[in-house]
Amino acid sequence: MKKTFLRVLRTQEFERDLKKLSDRFPTLEEDLEILIKAQLGLYHCLHVDNHGIVVMSGIQVGNPILCKVKKYACRSLPGHGAKSGLRLVYAFWEKEDRVDLIELYFKADQEMEDRQRIKRYLSRSQRPESTGK
Repeated sequence: MKKTFLRVLRTQEFERDLKKLSDRFPTLEEDLEILIKAQLGLYHCLHVDNHGIVVMSGIQVGNPILCKVKKYACRSLPGHGAKSGLRLVYAFWEKEDRVDLIELYFKADQEMEDRQRIKRYLSRSQRPESTGK
């Protein structure tokens, strides 16, 4: 049984988040790759739930499935383990076997996800000509 996705796309806003946070947390890019392969792969491909991913409610129902990672282990934050305070918001497109990374934030800087950003992403991704970027 597979544990990876056909495609993982990053929005431009996500790339900016990653760049900004990578200055403070140098292992963030590597930690993200591990998170995608391990936690997201286990959750969506193998249906193993470690309670580190929650399906977001109140924004959209159906395709894509909007999720938030609440357990994000970052080696640059020693002693915190998976409760690092980092959060990842993404969309899972089951039919396309694709994950779109939408937002990455640190809870000490930002209390919750940017719902307006998510709505913008959804409006762009629902258009027929959209590639999901």
